[in-house]
Parts: sequence; structure tokens; C-alpha cells
Amino acid sequence: MDPEYIKWVQHVFVDLFNKGLIYRGKRMVNWCPKTLTAISDEEVIPTPQKSKLYYMRYAVAGEPGRFVEIATTRPETLMGDTAVAVNPNDKRYADLVGKTAVRPFPETEIPIIADEHIDPEFGTGVLKVTPAHDKADYEIGLRANLEIIDVLHPDGRINCPECPDLDGLDRFEARDKATEKLESMGLLDKVDDYENTVGFSERGHVPIEPRLSMQWFLKYPSVKEATDAVAHNNIVMRPERWRKTYLHWMENIQDWCISRQLWWGHRVPVWYQKEKAGALKNAESLDSSHAADLHVSTEPPTDPENWVQDDDVLDTWFSSWLWPFATMETVDQHLDPENNPDATSRCFYPTSDLVTGPDIIFFWVARMIMAGFEYKKELPFKNVFFTALIRDIQGRKMSKSLGNSPDPLDLIAKYGADGLRFGLMRIAPLGTDVRFDEKQIEEGRNFANKLWNAARYRQMVGDNQELTANSQLLTASLSIYDLDILAKLDDLATNLETAYTNYRFNDVGQLLYEFFWSNYCDWYLEAVKNNFKPDADPKRKTATLTVMDTVLSRFLQHLHPFMPHITEELWEKMGYGNGNDFLMLTPAVGDSAVPAIADRCPNPDQARQQVEAIYQSARVLRNLKAEYNVAANKNIRFIIPSTETAPWSEQELSTLALLTGAKEIATDPSFQADKGTPSALTPIGQLFMPLEGLIDVEAEKSRLNNELAKVEKEFSKAQAKLNNPNFVERAKPEAVTKARADLASWTEKREQLNAMITSLH
Repeated sequence: MDPEYIKWVQHVFVDLFNKGLIYRGKRMVNWCPKTLTAISDEEVIPTPQKSKLYYMRYAVAGEPGRFVEIATTRPETLMGDTAVAVNPNDKRYADLVGKTAVRPFPETEIPIIADEHIDPEFGTGVLKVTPAHDKADYEIGLRANLEIIDVLHPDGRINCPECPDLDGLDRFEARDKATEKLESMGLLDKVDDYENTVGFSERGHVPIEPRLSMQWFLKYPSVKEATDAVAHNNIVMRPERWRKTYLHWMENIQDWCISRQLWWGHRVPVWYQKEKAGALKNAESLDSSHAADLHVSTEPPTDPENWVQDDDVLDTWFSSWLWPFATMETVDQHLDPENNPDATSRCFYPTSDLVTGPDIIFFWVARMIMAGFEYKKELPFKNVFFTALIRDIQGRKMSKSLGNSPDPLDLIAKYGADGLRFGLMRIAPLGTDVRFDEKQIEEGRNFANKLWNAARYRQMVGDNQELTANSQLLTASLSIYDLDILAKLDDLATNLETAYTNYRFNDVGQLLYEFFWSNYCDWYLEAVKNNFKPDADPKRKTATLTVMDTVLSRFLQHLHPFMPHITEELWEKMGYGNGNDFLMLTPAVGDSAVPAIADRCPNPDQARQQVEAIYQSARVLRNLKAEYNVAANKNIRFIIPSTETAPWSEQELSTLALLTGAKEIATDPSFQADKGTPSALTPIGQLFMPLEGLIDVEAEKSRLNNELAKVEKEFSKAQAKLNNPNFVERAKPEAVTKARADLASWTEKREQLNAMITSLH
């Protein structure tokens, strides 16, 4: 509603009117009986309803005793019926086409016609045609040149003086009354419960009425250009499937009802000559050919006392479709660019990306493209990214009426703005709607906490002021774990670039989450804790601190678009901005995080293979501890009896013990394992876990035997099911497949438990 923007709206209306593209006419529109205005399709909310289906009979004129049965949800509009219609291929009613039926009230004969639109499977296959009160019926009426009878007032009351018992009643009261009349006349066969979808007015919260109304309409401009731009991928839609939806709509485009009967909005810039105002407003059509009797201009008439301005305002979208250029230059700059060289649009039009929801692809996206071509002679943007719609856990679209939409401010107060932002982005795959669960936002908050605590840990283990993210890495002191995490940091940058290029922002979120939570915190930080012991090598500690700073500083840059607040604060608190550079103004680092490797250091690929071997070994040994119920026991020792392990792994055993939660991992070529000693094969060799003195053997046997008894029971049930020929032959294939998978799982579990019990003897 800014003054300059108002000028744009008025200018475009006047321009399109003068081009013959805007006209006033009586057409079928969505009408809200409560707010008494036309509304757009976007403001019509499809709502499931428990309705009734009324089966009534119309007599066939001239054939006493013969009736045609009609199923309808709206008996209150039958006074507006001007025909009965059947499908031309429906043999049941072929002989009726061309005859007439008797409308019960007000009683009159109406034709029986054939139309392809009629669904023979719905109801009885016979439709009462009410052209004034149904969009499909209106189209049938136009094809058959039927009379159009409006039997509703604008507020939804019945307008039919010929039926005084119905005239003036609310439409829903009239429905009951019309049903009673049909029943009393012996013309109501039955009433069935019926679930259907009814369009409700978003503003008025009442069912809308399809209504013939005098409104302003626009024949869309630059349709071909807007169609070709998407068809030829000059404008790319993501996900690509929306391209087909867009093109289908453009091929079947209908004139746009641009007027509204509201008190707030952009007033239609049309004035009527006072003495002709009534006739002009009620004319069947009004366009630029009537310009002599109208004043259509961005400025009011010079003699306003002789003119009356149109009361309507323009649809909100009529101002919104001008957004890409009307926000950047004035009408004067547009009309006289040589004398107004400073228009912002010369720098920012066209833009790169539009981000919006697919539910307004027609109401906004398509219209902006057409307006862009009409007034800037080129497309307004190059990519359209359609976000997911957020639905509730039941899959319903969030709305105020359902009360299923959480207040974002409440979520921010509970989980933080960054937690809300990250939680939503991480669960929003390209082209798929999101089912909102507050637990997902909680995960976003937990991730913020993880990041904060990791930064605090960095400060706790060393506050060397000379260390910055740009310090020269001490390559001679880099461990294989340092090289591995730096290489993974480089992989992260590459993968993020790919995800961004493909507009897969949830992949970006997941990549960030997995790298930091798993690779950095769960593995790297645990692997290097020995470097911070009092007796640790100072050079190794310095190198590790520098690696931590490198990872943290670059990760904060990667994460910043998703979590801008916490990353900006940590950037300052960690000193990565040198005390004066904001993170959001800092150019991203483009070079590799892995430094040039000196001869004394293993190469990154070899380091990564070795680290993966250690990490995988740690996973295997953790599982072995868990199997024997000693996962929390810190006195566990693992022994490697073989001398065949790789030489490099010897110096990593202390780190492996740290990762495994063991007291010690040692090599002992002379070790002879007792029969049944638990062991596991790992990437660095076979390791044994002696249990003497660590567990109560008898108690563990008892526990395992109890577990085995449960498994044997499930094994027997699964085996019996598959041994039953009736089940195998008659059950659904997927049920048989599942039963076989269950049997295989219980068989494996039984073998594992037997082996563990044997090892305790």
C-alpha cells in the first residue's frame, strides 16, 4: 500500500484495460455469502463434510406414472433447475433424451438433455442442471443454451417469490424445507449419508456458493512467453514435476476475476458518468469500447462531481504479481528510463531464485512470470524452488480452523530460533510435504547444544591465543585422525556444493548434522583426547588444537545459513573473526583443509584407511562388550595374540582402547585363549576378551539361557507357521516373505546365544 506501489497497480490496470484485456462482465465466481465478496480459488478451503444424498423423482412429461430418479446434495436449489441431464452413452436413459421432465416447484417442464460431463456412476446417473449455482452446471447450460435462474440472494437466502414457503429462508433451512416438500409430494425416495468435500470460505468460514456475479476480469497477457519460458527450461522449476502442472494450467488458462467487494484494498481506478452509472454497472459487459462513458486513469476526473468511482477493490494477487519489478522502480522510472537511470531493477531484475509453496503456483508464480514479460520484456527469475508444505502428524494441512498449527514464537521460546530453523530444514525433502513433529525441532535444539558444548570443550583444552583457524598446520605432528577429519571436512564442502546445486536443502542439513555429530564429536574428539593428557607431546597437542580450530571455523561458515544466530555468536567468542569481522561478511574458505604433507606424514588416503580400520574395530569391540553385558566395564582388556597385524596399528592401540572404553589393548604373541573365550575379528586382526574376574559366570549363563528360551519359543512359532501348508499356499506373498525373514533372524540369534553360552563353559 505504499504510494509508489499503488501507482504501479493503477498503471497496470489502466494499461491492460486500454489494451482490451480487462473487462467487466457477469461470470461464475466463488462467492462468500458471509463477507459478500468474490474470492479466489486459493481462498476456498476444501473441507471434508458428512452430508446427505437426496434421491428424488421428476415426472416424465406426457408419460403418466413414469419418473426419472435424481440424486443430489442440494435439493434447496431445484427451483433453479432448467434441465435434467444424462450421459449420451448411458443406455438406461437413451429414450428420454429430447423429452421433458416436470420440475416439482415452481412446477414447470424442463428439457432432458445429454452431456458428456455426466458421470453414469454417480448416484443414479441423472443430474439436475442448475446453471446459476454450480460451475459444471453453468458449463452444461452454456453448451445447451439453457435459461439461467438465480434463486439465491447474495447472503445465501432463497430468492424465489414463486415459492413463498421457501423464499427468504437461509439456504440450509431451505434444504430441510425442500426435502419435506418433496416427501409430502411423494417425490422423495430416500436419503443416504454421504461424505463429500465442500469448499469453505477462508475469510467467512462458511460454504462458498458458485455464483453468477458482475465482476472485473482480466484476459492474461504474455501467455505464450510465460509458457515457453518454462517449457524450454529458461525458468527451471524444482522439483521438476511442478513444470508439468504449470504447463497444464497455462494450456487451460481462464480469465482472472480481479475484483473484490471489500472495504480494504487497491480501489479499481474506474469512474462512471453519474447519470449513466446505474446502467453501466449493470451492463452485461463493459470494456475499452465503452471508454467514452468511463474515466479509467491513475488520476481521478478533473470534475469529480460528475463522476462515481467503482466500489470494488482489486484482488490481492493483482498487486502481488507485480512484485519482482514494482518493488525496485517507480512507474516514472519505468516509463522514462533515460531520465531515470537509477532504477534498482537494472541491478536486480531478473533475480536468480524464487522460493515459494506449490499451492500458489498459479496465484502468484505464473502471474509474476506473465507480468514480467509484459512489463520488463523478460522473465522475472531463473529458478523456482517449491518448498514442502508443513502438515500435522496426521497429514492434514495446518489451519487456524483445525487448531493444528503451532505458534512459531512458542517453538522459538522453547527450542530457539536456530533449533526451529535447523529442525525444519533437515526434514524437508525436495518436493515432499512435511509431517510436523515437535521432536524434530527438539533435535534442532539438541544440535545447537552439541555445537555449543564442542566449542566450550575446545576452549577448555587449550586457550593458546596464537592459534587461529588460519595457523600453519604442523604437518610433522599431524596424526592420522587429524588428517582423516580434515579430509572429511573437504568432502563435506564438496557434498554441500552438490546438494546446494541440486536445491536439496534437507540433504545439506543432514550432511552438516552427520559430519559434526558423528565424524567430529563422536569419533574425532574421542580419538584425540590422549593428546590433552599432562604427559602428551606439546607439538601433537598444538597440532590437534589447530585442527580443531580449522574444523570449527569452517564448519561454522557451512552451518551459518541454517543456524545464523549461534554460529555468529560462536564465531565471535572463539575469536575466529579477529575481533572485528562478522561471520556473515567473511568470505568462505576455498582451499583444501588438508595441508601439504611432508615426507614424514602418511598421505591422506592412507590415513583415512587406517582411521576407518580403527573406528570399525572400535565398533566391533563395543558390540562384543554389549553382547556379554560388560559395556560399561572399564577394566576390560583385549588381547591380540597374532603378530600378523599391520605395524602401524601397534601405535594406535591406546587410541583404540580409548574409543572402546577398555583398560588396555595389548599384543601378546604367547597368549593362549581358553576354550570359549569371547573374541571378535576386526580390521586389525582377531582380538580376545578374557572375562576372568569381570563377570559372574553363573549369573551370565542364567541370563543367556533365559534369553535363549525366549528365542527358542519365537523360533518354534516361526518354524511352525512355515511348516503349515495352508499358510504357505494361501497367505499373501508378503506375509510368507516376512515369516521366512523372521525365521532366519531367530535362527541367527539362537546360534549366537548358543555360542556365547558355550564360551562360558
